[in-house]
Amino acid sequence: MTPRAAISREFALLFVVMLTIAAGNTALQSVLPALGRSLHVADSAVALCFSASALLWVIAAPMWAKRSDTHGRRAMILTGVGGYAVSLGTCGLFLAAGINGWIAGSTAFLLFILGRLIYGAFGSAAPPAVQALVAGQTAREERTRALTLLASATGLGTILGPAVAPFLTLGSLGRVEIGLAGPAFVACAFGVAMIAAVRSLLPRDTGYHAGHGAAISYPSIGGQPTGASITAATADGIEPVGYRDRRIRGWMLVGLVMGHAQAMTGQVIGFLVIDRLHLAPADALQPTGIVLMMGAGAALLVQWGIIPLLDLSPRRLVLTGLVLAAAGTALTGLATSLHGIATAYALASMGFGFVRPGFTAGASLAVGPGAQGSVAGKVTSINGASFVLGPSIGVGLYEGAHALPYLIAGAACLATAAFGWKSLKERL
Repeated sequence: MTPRAAISREFALLFVVMLTIAAGNTALQSVLPALGRSLHVADSAVALCFSASALLWVIAAPMWAKRSDTHGRRAMILTGVGGYAVSLGTCGLFLAAGINGWIAGSTAFLLFILGRLIYGAFGSAAPPAVQALVAGQTAREERTRALTLLASATGLGTILGPAVAPFLTLGSLGRVEIGLAGPAFVACAFGVAMIAAVRSLLPRDTGYHAGHGAAISYPSIGGQPTGASITAATADGIEPVGYRDRRIRGWMLVGLVMGHAQAMTGQVIGFLVIDRLHLAPADALQPTGIVLMMGAGAALLVQWGIIPLLDLSPRRLVLTGLVLAAAGTALTGLATSLHGIATAYALASMGFGFVRPGFTAGASLAVGPGAQGSVAGKVTSINGASFVLGPSIGVGLYEGAHALPYLIAGAACLATAAFGWKSLKERL
């Protein structure tokens, strides 16, 4: 086998690893609103389980990114996939216990949160190691394209997960009802398969090459790949840059508002489908999956097709995206039919699909080569922070009024667009 063929085989394996993690994570997220309602737990508990996991992810991700440089890429990939599999298996067991009445629903969800903490603590070990391995085995002129293609695995996973989730609600195993816990068990099984594949097909580390993986933001139904990891993997950061640095602070503010708007609205979309369509929790999985697929597909269409075609500057990407996101989120909050919710959510996701790469590129272009690593870290932390508080804020607003998180998100995006029109500057 030629060296290039070996690299292609390894790349395909790593692509599938990232796809599996993203699909399993979003499949579970897409059924959680229905699970929470069926177990009679507060909607805020559903948000808390992902906020807590995202917080641990933000804390642990930089540590794992550095550790992959000293303890080996393969070992960190196995750690991350292992944490993913253990977390999903544990979550499935606790959810099944609640579904079968062995423990109270509130107890089941409390234990489920503990299971998600395993993912937050250990799941973040895999992405930076995967990025670093790909970066180290590709030539500089091919590296960005390879890492961009790798990042698309996460985007595809956000479509695949909600699409297959309704078909993973298993029946009974003897006297044990699996039901809505099925996606967790199936995702765990795929995780175990990925562990076996990595152990048998991925060679042991023989040395480290140029390129270092970056800690990426928490994977969620509300987010798409940012490109920040590509910058960090291909540049040596030697100039520290603060969040309030005048060159990037406007871009950081845009990213913070946009990220929270996306996390808020994405977290409660499952509840909105249940309540607006007056569905029983078990009947909400397919329509929720349709809405999430529409959103993820619209975002990928923007990032893969429309943005390259239009060749807009970062500032125009941000302004265009914020206006579309404002309209889409507001319309989602007001929609009363499945068609209306799905179409409006797709419009909002298109807007976020414009803003995310726009603010990432704008911040990167605002500084010189020596500050790229520092700026990439800031972009990643902004994205991660959005999924720590955003879900809980969204659910809190939703419990006040179902349209509230969407209307506030729309107003925030519109206000940020006005700010960006006056304040965002592009380095020529």
